[in-house]
Formats: sequence, structure tokens, C-alpha cells
Amino acid sequence: MRHIFKKHNVILAALLLTSANVYSWETMPENAPTPADNPTTPEKVTLGKMLFFDPRFSSTGTVSCNSCHNVMEGGDDSRAFSMGVHGQLGGRSAPTVWNSAFHSVQFWDGRAASLEEQAKGPVVNPVEMGMSDIEKAMDRVRIIPGYKAYFDAAFSGSNTMSVDNAARAVAAYERTLITRNSPFDRYINGDKKALTEQQVRGMGLFQANGCQACHSGPAFNGPAMPAGTGFYSKFPTFADSPYTEKYDLLKDKGRADVTKSDADLYQFRVPTLRNIADTAPYFHNGSVRNLNEAVKVMAKTQLNNDISDNDAVDIAAFLVSLSGEYPEMIMPRLPPTPGTTILMD
Repeated sequence: MRHIFKKHNVILAALLLTSANVYSWETMPENAPTPADNPTTPEKVTLGKMLFFDPRFSSTGTVSCNSCHNVMEGGDDSRAFSMGVHGQLGGRSAPTVWNSAFHSVQFWDGRAASLEEQAKGPVVNPVEMGMSDIEKAMDRVRIIPGYKAYFDAAFSGSNTMSVDNAARAVAAYERTLITRNSPFDRYINGDKKALTEQQVRGMGLFQANGCQACHSGPAFNGPAMPAGTGFYSKFPTFADSPYTEKYDLLKDKGRADVTKSDADLYQFRVPTLRNIADTAPYFHNGSVRNLNEAVKVMAKTQLNNDISDNDAVDIAAFLVSLSGEYPEMIMPRLPPTPGTTILMD
């Protein structure tokens, strides 16, 4: 009888997946969207990777982009709130940088329209990298002798070592951070053995519960949007859920902190579900440690669905199948400052 029940669930999931009234499934593309004014080149990627790993243009010389977005792991830092200069904690959980090029806008509140714009923000954030001025941070880079050759190789003109070019290089590097060939991708491409029966059930439940209303597209973060236009969702949508108080979900006003408009209260950019199994804790405030629990919180606060523990486990199993293959990461050799230091008390 148990075998028959399991088979029935698999058949039901398959029917849900082939329904004409559901969102289509999309696999991860080989390349990320690239703006016309910043085409990706190997020279930019090499430079951008060096800048991404270099902590010397933070105020204390201790915090790099990789400190909070560790590409040697899940692209985040496994903390509820990231730690910046002087041990200060930020107010939001660091989102993964893997597949971030597929976001409609950057940051949880969408305050940056592009990766290039986003790359400048943390440098002058007093809690994150703590520099008082973006040009002062760039001056740190300029006085490191070895960097000029890399900027000259990546960019043309008489002033290659500019803030904008540094941001373009970091963005170019981040556009290479794509995880492809997940079990889900292989399944959609025709390998029906790529997912387990449980994951197929979870896939059907993910769709049947309406999760794709927000988590659609190849990165499971919403549809493609015009440049600079964010795809947002109110979180929590159903604020009377007991999870709202339990996980303090109304403390952060979301996009309204940027726009100062009540219409944007609790609006957040929809995050990617790619590699979600590798990026706990969950949500903008990092309040949930467990993926099964996160599934139940989302079902209740966003869809007003009370799902069973078994269904949450099955959906979480499907989400695990969205973890793609991480390309090999080799840490860059950074240009030294022979005989001196650029860091002063």
C-alpha cells in the first residue's frame, strides 16, 4: 500500500508539472546578461577578481567583498548579519553573489540598479568597509604599484584607474559566477533520473502551492525585467501569521527605507533559490536556520498555506536539486607594496 501511495504521488507531481496553466521551467543559461557599456573580457575578470578579494581598500584593511560573499563556499558568509570593519554587524543577511548577475536589481531593497552600481556601495558603508569617500578608497588602489598594469590591460584611455572602471571590473568578475548543470537543469533537459522521486514530488508541490508566482525564471528570482526595474514582493504578505512575530519579520521596512514611500513597506527584491541549500540562514534578517522551516514560513506568510511537515520536506528536497556545479575557484595573487604598507592607524 505504501508503494502504491508513493507511486500515486509521483504521478500526481508529473501531472502538475505538465499542466498547461502553470509557469514554465527554465534552465540556467551559460552566460549572464551583460550591459552594452561593459562587455565581459578576460582582462576585466582577472582585475575584478583581484579587487573582489583585496581587503586593503577597506578602512581597516580587514574586509574585502569576499569577506561577506565567500565564493569559496556558497557566496555568502553563513551569518544572520555580516561583520564589517571594527567588528560591526550589518542589519541584513548577505545575499549570495553566485548567480547575482541574474537579479533584476541589487541589494535586498533594490537600491542599486546594476552590479556596477552595487560594487561601489559597501566600500563607503560605515559598517561594511568603512571608507569615508569612494575616491579615497580608489587612492589606496592607485598607490599599489602592480595594479596599474591590470587596469591598463582591461581598459583604454589615459585614466584607466578610475572608480567606475574598478566597479566595472568587479561586475565583470561577478558575471562569471554562475552555477550550471544542477540536477534540476539535467532533469529539465531530459535526464529523468537526475531527480529522486521525492524531489519530483517536491517540484510538483512547489508549483501547486504557487511558489513560482515569485520564484520563476532561470534563477528562480522572477521574470526578466527592464534594466533597473526591480522585481519585488511584500514580505510578509500575510502579516497575521505567527511566524511574523517569531522571526521579527516586520522590523525591517524593506524598500521603503530607500524610497520613503509607504507603498514600498516590506517590499524586498525576490532572492534567487539557486544553491539555496548552501546559503543558510534564510531571509533578509537571517532569522531561520533550517531550510524545511523556511519553506513552511514562506508558504504561510506569502501564500497563506499551512503545509504539512512531509510536504515541506519534499519541497526542500526539490530546492536542494537547484544547487549547480561551482566552477573551480583559485584565489588571486594580489599586487604587493614592497618595503612599505598603505595601511596606517
